[in-house]
Amino acid sequence: QVQLVESGGGLVQPGGSLRLSCAASGFTFSSYAMTWYRQGPGKERELVAASASAGTATNYADFVEGRFTISRDNAKNTVYLQMNSLKPEDTAVYYCSAHVWGRRFWGQGTQVTVSS
Repeated sequence: QVQLVESGGGLVQPGGSLRLSCAASGFTFSSYAMTWYRQGPGKERELVAASASAGTATNYADFVEGRFTISRDNAKNTVYLQMNSLKPEDTAVYYCSAHVWGRRFWGQGTQVTVSS
């Protein structure tokens, strides 16, 4: 079955950096686009970044403003989200997701808290 396991979240000061990882299994990872979403307190879940299957095409939400980079290692079945210049408003649970066999799958999420 499809499994997505995020890691790398934590508490970071404003202006700091984190790298999130999402290990995928149960499907042919290299054949599918991967996405990162987030859900802040009291907010709806929103798209953060997306990577095409080969990783050559990426897409970002406007609020990223060049601070985040999505990448993937198809040999390791892992997608990453490098987050720099973090702001308090980036505080959220971050989820990776894949749309496989006509259904969207989600990881359990990893908490990112940006606070001094």
